[in-house]
Amino acid sequence: MDPTIKDFEAAIAELDAIVKKLEEGDLSLETSLELYERGVHLSRFCHSRLEEAEHRIEILNERGELKPATLGDDDAR
Repeated sequence: MDPTIKDFEAAIAELDAIVKKLEEGDLSLETSLELYERGVHLSRFCHSRLEEAEHRIEILNERGELKPATLGDDDAR
């Protein structure tokens, strides 16, 4: 785990700030690449945390015999 990433919320906030900086386009190529690399790293961290949360929810559902929510016709709109 990267010690520079505090938690999921901090990673999302930093990723959002990076996207805004990159969208402005006033950066050097090297700085843009560094930010892009950091963004990829943060994105992977967030994806990993979301997969872990999904797995935990699946385990809880199995233990509690809960069924995952499904979209009905009314919910799909």
